[in-house]
Amino acid sequence: MNVLVLNCGSSSVRFQLIGPSSDEPLGKGHVERIGAADAVVTYRSRGKAGVRETSEVGDHGAALRMALANLLHDEQGAIATASEIGAVGHRVVHGGGIFQDAALITEYVIEGIRSCARFAPLHNPHNLRGIQVCAELLPGVPQVAVFDTAFHQTMPPEAYTYALPQDISRKLRIRRYGFHGTSHRFVAGLAAETLGRPLAELRLITCHLGNGASVTAVRGGVSVETSMGFTPLEGLVMGTRCGDMDPYVVLYLLENDGMSAADIGRLLNEQSGLLGLSGVSNDMRELLGEAELGNASARLAVDVFCHRVTKYIGAYAAVLGGADAVVFTGGIGEGSAAVREQICRGLEFLGIEVSPERNSAHGPNISVGTTPVLVVHTNEELAIARETRRVLSGG
Repeated sequence: MNVLVLNCGSSSVRFQLIGPSSDEPLGKGHVERIGAADAVVTYRSRGKAGVRETSEVGDHGAALRMALANLLHDEQGAIATASEIGAVGHRVVHGGGIFQDAALITEYVIEGIRSCARFAPLHNPHNLRGIQVCAELLPGVPQVAVFDTAFHQTMPPEAYTYALPQDISRKLRIRRYGFHGTSHRFVAGLAAETLGRPLAELRLITCHLGNGASVTAVRGGVSVETSMGFTPLEGLVMGTRCGDMDPYVVLYLLENDGMSAADIGRLLNEQSGLLGLSGVSNDMRELLGEAELGNASARLAVDVFCHRVTKYIGAYAAVLGGADAVVFTGGIGEGSAAVREQICRGLEFLGIEVSPERNSAHGPNISVGTTPVLVVHTNEELAIARETRRVLSGG
């Protein structure tokens, strides 16, 4: 079965068509700047030349029609007819406490996704729009929602509960939900394969480090703690998100700087993190280069980022009672030997000792200590395709 995987963001659509017999997509593309006259469309089919064009893309419906047109293109396409698409798998950011697994999309599921939109107003409405457009363009084709939050629904109450009056928490559904769950689940499975051990017997600390970043404690293939919380703002320092912070800072800004709630939301989500610390960029590669040139602000941004990850690894080793492996993934986690080395520095007491040669080669096992440190490639699109097939097969 060919599965069309869709990730509909606020102004973009990523798509991949994944066949049944290969991990490599038959065709994939990206529509950026939706709603603009100069939207950018990129597309490539396996074994064929890529396409890049600029055109007006009015909304997500137009973007999805363009994606389908590229997949069906006479010369550059991946398939001959739309009937070759057997299912559609959607990344859905927030499933609240409703969805503990991927789900076949029904009216009930649609209403559940809609009810969680208040927790992810920049994501869930666009995820829903993708579902609605696919129902129009591919009538009768089953669709499956794969939730970023689902993997973390196994956290125990002591891990997901905030110390607020419980009547307020229950009424407003305030709790730690966690995100990046599809990636954390996927790389935990890859780590077990790399180690040649059953996932059910492993204690893993998975570090998804990119523009968004999170760490998860995985025991026996199950998430028991994760760094992101009620929203993706909690936890690690990220590209533009602040991560952990005394919540009174928000009240202080309201009282002393004349900022509105919307202003503070933009500050914490879009203007903080690596970008805010450095004043230069949210791109770790640029910051490492600037730090080498003596830029003190860039150096501070890198140091704060790494310190926060190191702290979470130590904390999650305590939660798990030790660690059988630490796993790095994501753009920074997979691509930056310097960041991995700095994060692991000082963790020798956990048996973590990084080999410079193995680290420079980017793994898969970069440790010379007793605890393996793995570098694995995450593939959320493939994970969504596999989850889609599992749900449709009754798994």
